[in-house]
Amino acid sequence: MDFSDELQFSFSRSSGSGGQYVNKVATQVELRFHLENSIKLSASQKAILKEKLANRISKDGYLILTESKSRSQFSNRKKVIKRFYELIEDNLKRVKPRIAVKVPKSVKAKRKLNKRLASQKKQTSKKVNPKDLD
Repeated sequence: MDFSDELQFSFSRSSGSGGQYVNKVATQVELRFHLENSIKLSASQKAILKEKLANRISKDGYLILTESKSRSQFSNRKKVIKRFYELIEDNLKRVKPRIAVKVPKSVKAKRKLNKRLASQKKQTSKKVNPKDLD
């Protein structure tokens, strides 16, 4: 899905390394995506994203991501867009339900055998009490 026409960007001065450059250039990128107004997502997809991303969605209904690691506004913009698409894709994937499988008899038997052998090993390595020998 291509959300490029639904994404809103704002730029601000980034904190961190960069010296005087940091104080002059707005390299931090903030991506805003209004989930409810999206025409690319179905109602069920919106509901799933709203539930899974509840802690990332603002009261206004915006999903907000920021990026400021690079000193380049262009690369920060590319990174935040990539993160956005990964976030949407990961949260819309269906999780395959786990099917419980019965433990095979051979596995149970092997476990019992190993327990018995470990027990015997411990029994033979105990200190011998001289009174028991009589």
